[in-house]
Amino acid sequence: MRFGRPDTEFMKWRWKPDGCELPVFDPARFLELVRGKSIAFVGDSLARNQMQSLKCLLSTVTHPVNESSTKEWTLRRWVFPDYNFTIELLGSTHLVKVEGVDPFSVAPIHLYLDEADQAWAAKVANFDYVIISAGHWFSRPLIYHEKHKVVGCSMCNAKNMTDLTRYYGYEKAFETAFKTLIDLQEFNGTIIMRTISPTHFEPEYWEGRGNCVRTKPFTKQDVKYDWYLQMFKKMQMEEFLAAEREGKERGLRFRLLDITEAMLFRPDGHPNHYGHPPGKHKKLSDCLHWCLPGPIDIWNEFLLEMLKNESEGSREGL
Repeated sequence: MRFGRPDTEFMKWRWKPDGCELPVFDPARFLELVRGKSIAFVGDSLARNQMQSLKCLLSTVTHPVNESSTKEWTLRRWVFPDYNFTIELLGSTHLVKVEGVDPFSVAPIHLYLDEADQAWAAKVANFDYVIISAGHWFSRPLIYHEKHKVVGCSMCNAKNMTDLTRYYGYEKAFETAFKTLIDLQEFNGTIIMRTISPTHFEPEYWEGRGNCVRTKPFTKQDVKYDWYLQMFKKMQMEEFLAAEREGKERGLRFRLLDITEAMLFRPDGHPNHYGHPPGKHKKLSDCLHWCLPGPIDIWNEFLLEMLKNESEGSREGL
């Protein structure tokens, strides 16, 4: 809005489930449920987006203290002293070890699929909740390494190299991330997997790579089936269910934060080109991240319901 967005309805629409009521977020209740605890958001800039949403929602009750040790987006830490509650972003674009990450380059990124990214793996052991996610970085050119050798690639157009597709790397990254958490003997928290968040770049409103100019949610008739998105989610779910079976033997708790379908309806909730000051980067429309306040707040409403279920002794997540 500060950068010129004229409409405000995107803040007022709210997803409603069939067959039950989802209460409006209660920040005081949330803070009581997490008193003395900690949550790590492990993932890319959308993990940061969710953490920012939660910080803003909770700030209506008590002010957090910024204890970040750096200004880098990949490591942010906020503490709510009145509740001894900590939220921390452990940024990782692909969850596994990477080389060559550059948002402004089309050069292939090297992924070491059997090695977790130590940016999060070395810091996560003492958290009570770990929310793990990853997504659209896997749609860039990738070269895959396993057991210290190149095994294939995705979108790399390299001669004499097998195209294993983006989904191969995505599935392997979640497999490695879950295995890392399960094998981390000091870790006894709850693992929450957030499903992939949709983008809404629309070529018919082309400017750069696309635009998202809509000011109202989709109806059920408007929503388009996104094969790529569903394949990513399928890979996530397969690895989540496999990890849940294995992790339960060690007493770990797994919960699913499924936001994909709900967010498909919200093409109106992205910054579009209003994520930048007027006159700058006009062609870089942001149809990936979410405005605050806006649709992404529902992720934390889901999270609160999960915590309430845990507190009330329910073994079922959302």
